[in-house]
Amino acid sequence: MIGQLRSVVIDCPDPRALATFYSELLGIPFAEAASKDDDWVVLGGSPGHQPRLAFQRALGLRTPSWPDPERPQQFHLDVTVDDIESAEKAALALGARRLPGEGEGFRVYADPVGHPFCLCWD
Repeated sequence: MIGQLRSVVIDCPDPRALATFYSELLGIPFAEAASKDDDWVVLGGSPGHQPRLAFQRALGLRTPSWPDPERPQQFHLDVTVDDIESAEKAALALGARRLPGEGEGFRVYADPVGHPFCLCWD
């Protein structure tokens, strides 16, 4: 092993807003105060204590457009849920939107900025 994963960093136009969405979706608290201008916001424990999600301001972000290959998803998160129907309702209430695509045990959504994520169940 060369190193350990510190954080998954998501580019977005408004780090505070997207961090709030994921904090409520995943139940991960804010880890540290954002920079004065909210260019960097972190959810989760201190470095080395997983999971950690960080959000950084990216002006002019070209958001993904699922499933358009001209604007690929770049990355996505899989989120395990117990009850897909109640999880979907809650995610949509937070600002997520349903995207085309689902399969056995997963449905595809976009966060408020457009990044795809999946709600998964067994």
